[in-house]
Amino acid sequence: MLRLLLLYAGFAILALAIETAVPHLVPIRAIVPNLIVILAVDLGLRHHGVPAALMAFAMGYATDALSGAQFGSEAFMITLVYLASYEISLRLMVTSAAIGAMIVLLATPITALGALALSVGAAELGRIGPILPWLVAQSVVSALVAPVVFALLTRTKRLIGLPAHAARE
Repeated sequence: MLRLLLLYAGFAILALAIETAVPHLVPIRAIVPNLIVILAVDLGLRHHGVPAALMAFAMGYATDALSGAQFGSEAFMITLVYLASYEISLRLMVTSAAIGAMIVLLATPITALGALALSVGAAELGRIGPILPWLVAQSVVSALVAPVVFALLTRTKRLIGLPAHAARE
């Protein structure tokens, strides 16, 4: 379990570094995928149990710390993404990278809107028109990057001696 924790902690630190540095280097923020959502989806699809849920919460809380958002909003939303992915993995016989990408496609805007609603209030969501194209673009980019991240995680797990997919409960 410690190797799994260190693996996801390392990937989360790298993801947060990319998500905070790349927007300063490129003019279009939408091309930066939401890598934390991708990691939470992978956790939910492949690793079940309390430690994985705590890892998802910790990734969300780290996102809160770096984003300047109200503490707990991203942590709550990333934990929900983990739980939704976990439930989907229990209902399906096979969880593939394509299914994970579809979950990422849906979870990315829901996470952003949910965190926004928790931070500024649900009443403010009526004025989201200007950010909808950005949310759609980021969702598509995240879904396209997700299979690559899933494959990289699988290879890294094998490299450090972890099973690529945890046993189902």
